[in-house]
Amino acid sequence: MRINLKVQAGPYAGRVFRFDRHDTFLIGRSEAAQLSLPNDRFFSRNHCMLEIAPPRCFLRDLGSTNGTFVNGLKVQQAFLKDGDVIQGGQTVLAIEVSVDPQPALGREIQRHPSVVFVECLRCGHRDQAQASAPDEKLSYICEDCRVELKKDPQPIPGYEIIRVLGRGGMGCVALARNLATGETVAIKTLLPEVAINDQSLKRFMREIDVAAALRHPHIVSFVDRGIEQGVVYLVTEYVDGQDAARLADSRGGRLPYQEALAITIQSLDGLAFAHSKGFIHRDIKDPNILVSGSWPNYVAKLTDFGLAKSFKQSGMSGITMAGDMAGTFAYMPPEQIRDFQNVQPGCDIYSMGMTAYSLLTGGVALDIGPHANAAETVKAIFEKPIVPMAHYAPEVPATIAGVVERALNKHPAGRWQTADAFRNALIHALT
Repeated sequence: MRINLKVQAGPYAGRVFRFDRHDTFLIGRSEAAQLSLPNDRFFSRNHCMLEIAPPRCFLRDLGSTNGTFVNGLKVQQAFLKDGDVIQGGQTVLAIEVSVDPQPALGREIQRHPSVVFVECLRCGHRDQAQASAPDEKLSYICEDCRVELKKDPQPIPGYEIIRVLGRGGMGCVALARNLATGETVAIKTLLPEVAINDQSLKRFMREIDVAAALRHPHIVSFVDRGIEQGVVYLVTEYVDGQDAARLADSRGGRLPYQEALAITIQSLDGLAFAHSKGFIHRDIKDPNILVSGSWPNYVAKLTDFGLAKSFKQSGMSGITMAGDMAGTFAYMPPEQIRDFQNVQPGCDIYSMGMTAYSLLTGGVALDIGPHANAAETVKAIFEKPIVPMAHYAPEVPATIAGVVERALNKHPAGRWQTADAFRNALIHALT
């Protein structure tokens, strides 16, 4: 299943952009936009953005001056469907949802998704979903059951659930005991946000197996994985502590710079190892660093390596930008928001810099208000300079602030080029 974005009028009339997996698409006068319209003064530099997860497509206006129109109506945001038309200035784009099945002898080629009925694997609730074929089998968990499973995760064979440690967008994390060995572990359950097919589930599990090969003192170790009644579960080592965000919250919102940098330096050690093996995290932020022990004996470990990427690309995720995801976007560099697919190690460098900034100051380095929405956050990432650390935390030595701020350069070439270089610069600044 895919989405075609056809340019019907304007400078690029006749061009077609095709998407068969989760991606983003920026439209505006900026040279960095996928659809760059430098000569159309109707458009703002970063005018609007599409998030695409076939067959779903979501449009968000990025605070443009003249607005974005869908089917003739001005919108701030909108879910798009087959046949919808986006217009701005001279440029007109049409959305087409299509299916590309394998050719079969004597079988009519299907051009549009089929609407099929699905049943929740837990309660049997029936709903409709789009599928590639009328006979495609889909796994589905209804929204009511998703809410219940976040509160009270279902039993996992071979493990005893002790208590829920945390809840997030994809599911929850629980403390558990391995019944065969008595080992204490953490179990993360991942709840598909939409109806998905077996092929998508298998692809997701393969990607998890690859990421599980990472073994390092500052990366949470993988133990097991599986699927139970449509729910994917991952078993990892249990880190007896809390994530870095909660640690900072417990200390008034931020940490003394010696403590924040100890956590950052250890995390960069794990990140450098992962990069050397060809892995990119893609979702570094304070909640994804687990910290055990007490100062000065902290042990920091990165968790959820590649999880956000594989969750989205396998089709298990819905549309990120439809919700209030400003907090998540705040840690992403411009190139990652603009292009979810071709993420490079430099994106992790930026995200680690924003994480260090957050631990040191209690905020992010973006020129936004405390209640900024996703559009305002994305606009600040693309167009506004970062807020110097001295504005929030003048007690942090300028040498340290400079190292962190370099990691936040909007251009990858201006950042530290490796996690090791970032780590060594912090160690040098501390001494």
